[in-house]
Amino acid sequence: MNKKLALVFPGQGSQSLGMLADIAADHAVIEVTFGEASEVLGQDLWQLCQTGTTEEINRTDITQPLLLTAGIALWRLWNESEGALPACLAGHSLGEYTALVAASAIEFTEAVKLVNLRGKYMQEAVPAGVGSMAAVLGLADEQIVDICEQAAQNQIVSAVNFNSPGQVVIAGHAEAVDRAIKMCKDAGAKRALALAVSVPSHCELMRPAADKLQQALEQIEVNQPNIPVVQNVSATMQQTPQAIKQSLVEQLYRPVLWVDCVNSMVDQGVEQVIECGPGKVLSGLNKRISRQLNVASIGDLSGLEKSLSA
Repeated sequence: MNKKLALVFPGQGSQSLGMLADIAADHAVIEVTFGEASEVLGQDLWQLCQTGTTEEINRTDITQPLLLTAGIALWRLWNESEGALPACLAGHSLGEYTALVAASAIEFTEAVKLVNLRGKYMQEAVPAGVGSMAAVLGLADEQIVDICEQAAQNQIVSAVNFNSPGQVVIAGHAEAVDRAIKMCKDAGAKRALALAVSVPSHCELMRPAADKLQQALEQIEVNQPNIPVVQNVSATMQQTPQAIKQSLVEQLYRPVLWVDCVNSMVDQGVEQVIECGPGKVLSGLNKRISRQLNVASIGDLSGLEKSLSA
């Protein structure tokens, strides 16, 4: 185990058509892993993310198993290539499920079914157009929390992703989010813009989805992780199966404390964080959270080779 190394797994937004194609051409484990997930869902996920449409891969119930599978495919490849065993793992939102699979807390095919249901429950909880999300850049966290309280006006809007210093995502009823966007701009935000998402994640509007998810989680076995996983809602390493399940339920309607998660890993002695998934979203956030971190991503061949050699 490398006590200075952590691997992290991205959430929704990191998917793209053609993702992992260059790695899959050289490493069979990628398509093998996608084949396992496809068999579970009765749908060819590899074909979908290679030759499908952007609209198809952006559907919440499809995006979630796609990204889980991509992360686990790369995790398997990392181990197959004799990459160092990390001291801890973490994942952003959906990525937390990938981290738990990598830590052997949840069996892969069970997780594929679970996140597919999670996506459906989230979509069902809020009709299209009722909720929205927005990114706010350049304001202090406390300012954004205060603005959301003022903008709510008997609706729901709250800060839901504390992604890096000066970058916070808000979510809630569409009208309340619009009011908060205007107030953030008036308060001097560098940017405050609506995001192209169909579900207002991690806010109170997701309570109905959380209730259904809790019932689904009761049907699956969760084990103690064999690698510590820093969880989103507390930025701590939950160890017992029941605590892990409760954190996953709460994650649907409570904020993702990503800044705290990364700082927690740094406090544990982590110096290098490798993003295990398509894209480099988390690598950018992680570097802004802690300048002392060495960050890398293994979502393409060059990144994988550099990370393995390092």
